[in-house]
Amino acid sequence: MSHIFRIAPVVLGVGGLLALSSQRAVAQDTTPKYSNEFLNIGVGGRALGMGKVQVSLANDATAGYWNPAGLLDQKAKYDAVLMHSELFSGIVKNDYGAFSMPLDDKSAIGVSVVRLGVDDIADTRDLINEYGYIQYDRIRYFSVADYALMLSYARRLGNIEGLKVGANAKVIYRNIGEFANAWGFGIDAGVQYDKGNWRLGLMARDITTTVNAWSINSDKLRPIAGDSTGSSVPKGSTEVTLPRFVLGVGRLVKLPGEFTALAAVDLDLTTDGQRNTLVSGKLVSIDPRAGLEIGYKNLVFLRGGVSNVQKIKAFSGSEEWKVQPSLGVGVALSGLRLDVALSQLAIEKLAGRTQTNNIIVSLGYGIK
Repeated sequence: MSHIFRIAPVVLGVGGLLALSSQRAVAQDTTPKYSNEFLNIGVGGRALGMGKVQVSLANDATAGYWNPAGLLDQKAKYDAVLMHSELFSGIVKNDYGAFSMPLDDKSAIGVSVVRLGVDDIADTRDLINEYGYIQYDRIRYFSVADYALMLSYARRLGNIEGLKVGANAKVIYRNIGEFANAWGFGIDAGVQYDKGNWRLGLMARDITTTVNAWSINSDKLRPIAGDSTGSSVPKGSTEVTLPRFVLGVGRLVKLPGEFTALAAVDLDLTTDGQRNTLVSGKLVSIDPRAGLEIGYKNLVFLRGGVSNVQKIKAFSGSEEWKVQPSLGVGVALSGLRLDVALSQLAIEKLAGRTQTNNIIVSLGYGIK
């Protein structure tokens, strides 16, 4: 029976191959949406607990992902963050690691690594032997995974106090077992400006566009015996990621009793066509996000946020607006930071089942 349960994830592998073939069809005339979308899931328990509102707030090693300009605000000389989360009841693993450090009083560098993958997907094409019997020991397993490496640099500009800029050079590698893989390269740029208790930020992702060049191993994609659907093996193609801009503003308010409140809003602007967002246009779609962090003595934090505003069509046929809520807690002590977030998928019910909760845990450590 254990083999039967492990066969289930093969659907994801097949879906990846079907996506490749569909991208080849549309790439001739238009840019596909949701290219390299694994880089928009988000990283860090703090950020995900606040609804992914970080462009104006990021100030540790995670800034290499959210806005590299924020690397200049990290409190420790050396900072590192690790994160692990599981999506869709543990089928999808999302892992992240980052490290950052200053070069001098005006510049800083960082490196970030992201992996999103599904492991142990069953290849059942040889499940039935030449005699027509099921033979479980002929099942082979493979992984589908997306990787990103980001090298970040940040610097203070001129004599304008509070103004910082940063940039990422990122390398993308996407792999579907031995069947297909892609390489891509892109550049991000970010700005942060602090004035009193106000925080402003702008992040431009893929400002040069990011192109993934897919290579297909046709020899490994032989059809399944008895397949009468007429499906064909996809060919190598390119996948283009158009620029995305995120504008953020935040404000820190001191409360009585050594409490603080940090509120922020981000506007995520995509340029790859009309999306199901609050503001949906053919040229630009805007997805707003909001987050709040209540802190006590900079030791304990309670967080909440909303994001992913979408119009959902219910089973009754009516349409209604839904948001994706998130909650989080954090503890910071002697350079060690533990952040936990609980995020819910925007789809509340599917076939009568309640929505899935995602738990994100990240650990950070700063060395002064």
